Amino acid sequence: MQKIDHRIGFGVPNIDEKAKEYVIDVLMRQRLSYGPYSKRMEEFIAKWHGAKYGIISNSGTSALRVAIACMKELHDWNDGDEVITPASTFISTSNVIIMHNLKPVFVDVEKEYYCIDPKKIEEAITPRTRAIMVVHHYGLPADMDPILAIAKKHNLKVIEDTCETIFATYNGRPVGTLSDIGCFSTYVAHIITTGVGGMCITNNPEYAAVLRSLCNHGRNEAYMSIDDDKDKDDGELHAIISKRFSFERLGYSYRITEMEAALGCAQLERWEEIVKKRQENAAFFTNRLKKYEKYLQLPKIRPGSTHVFMMYPIVIKSGAFKKHELVFFLEDHNVITRNMNPLMQQPVYLKLFGDLYKQFPITQWIDENGFYIGCHQELSEDEKEYIVKVFDEFFKGRGLA
Repeated sequence: MQKIDHRIGFGVPNIDEKAKEYVIDVLMRQRLSYGPYSKRMEEFIAKWHGAKYGIISNSGTSALRVAIACMKELHDWNDGDEVITPASTFISTSNVIIMHNLKPVFVDVEKEYYCIDPKKIEEAITPRTRAIMVVHHYGLPADMDPILAIAKKHNLKVIEDTCETIFATYNGRPVGTLSDIGCFSTYVAHIITTGVGGMCITNNPEYAAVLRSLCNHGRNEAYMSIDDDKDKDDGELHAIISKRFSFERLGYSYRITEMEAALGCAQLERWEEIVKKRQENAAFFTNRLKKYEKYLQLPKIRPGSTHVFMMYPIVIKSGAFKKHELVFFLEDHNVITRNMNPLMQQPVYLKLFGDLYKQFPITQWIDENGFYIGCHQELSEDEKEYIVKVFDEFFKGRGLA
């Protein structure tokens, strides 16, 4: 088999003619700070997901961080209070908990769907538990109904890490507003891409005000952008002037530029096409790789949920070969792979928490046997056929086809 002449990765910038038009419009307006494109992006994502408020930021991690900071401030959480989160997730999910002097309490995940296992949450709850940080993994929502029931029973807040699942639904409801605050990412390899970028959504006006303040250095909500003092009568203007440099809390500089928001707005106009193509690509891989299901666990879709396939996760089930053998073979043939969020074995976490692997057997199994490949909307038919042929070559070479 002839090796393809380029690397096949996880995403593309999606810079089409509309994106170029919008970015040029930003440059011609000479408005680089928060403006009409940022506002349009906030309103679109919030409205689609059923939220009253959208707060744009410079990354999904920033969105998660201000969500935790908002909760800690408004609900008087103390240092050392606990937030439950999955043992298998990207490191930013739990990092933001630690960075606010809170304690992440890890819970194992589901073997088939890779999201936090609701059946294991209650045993992790203590008198110091304040919230559950749910992560919707790889494009698939977590099993939210039992999680929300547990949170209600124990009076816990819920934050959704929806960084990988924009436009996904759970039992007919969009992710992000199943909880108190939802947090999205528009990083370059994600479904909607702005280079870097993020978003919080919520239906709580108090949360929204604090989230926006936190993204803007902790500034008073009376003056968040250069438009806030326009077209005001003298009385209103004077009141705003007095608050322009009034900071009510310790905040961050988590603002996005209009150029990034312009890129996002262009992609939001064709979000359905983007998601549909990812789903079609995932279906193609599942159909063509199902002959290897004795050896590979292919992604499943939770009944009642939609899967937007930010990537295509695979876990090796059989002992016929080691993960690194297949991963190295794919990489040697220019098919890029990534491990499935090996959080517990990160050097920094081993220093902080020690080796917790034995407490989370499903997480350990996924870490040791799981990886993912790309299924983004710009994959060509030739690239998809080539990826399947690489799998075929691997299994033939080991007499397993």
